[in-house]
Amino acid sequence: MKYEFFDVTADVGYKAYGKTLEESFENAALALFEVMTDTNTIKSTVEKKIIIESEDLFALLYDWLSELIFLHDSECLVFSEFKVKITRRKNNYVLNALVYGEAFDPAIHESREDVKAATYHLMDIKEENGYMVQVILDT
Repeated sequence: MKYEFFDVTADVGYKAYGKTLEESFENAALALFEVMTDTNTIKSTVEKKIIIESEDLFALLYDWLSELIFLHDSECLVFSEFKVKITRRKNNYVLNALVYGEAFDPAIHESREDVKAATYHLMDIKEENGYMVQVILDT
């Protein structure tokens, strides 16, 4: 299972899973776009490179999802494929990612929830039999 949604009053919550931390971040991004549209209809015609440096893993997850929301809002892009690499640099974490998708087209892509922001509310990152990240989105 890549991710699962859970009920949250007025917002959207989900848990994303992965064998590695990177895979759990990739699946968190996939779930984010699944909230917006059917990710199975997204073709990989646009590639974007993302580099983020944050002070801890919670900030890294927040900044990662926020950057994806920004790309969606500013360039009308939706993504369905993510390649994430996370490394340590001194006291910070660095995320390097390639993301693949295309411009949102209402004739092709179902319009679901409008995601305003990722939040720190109930955010969690656990390592047990792989990784689990928990996210609440403001919709």
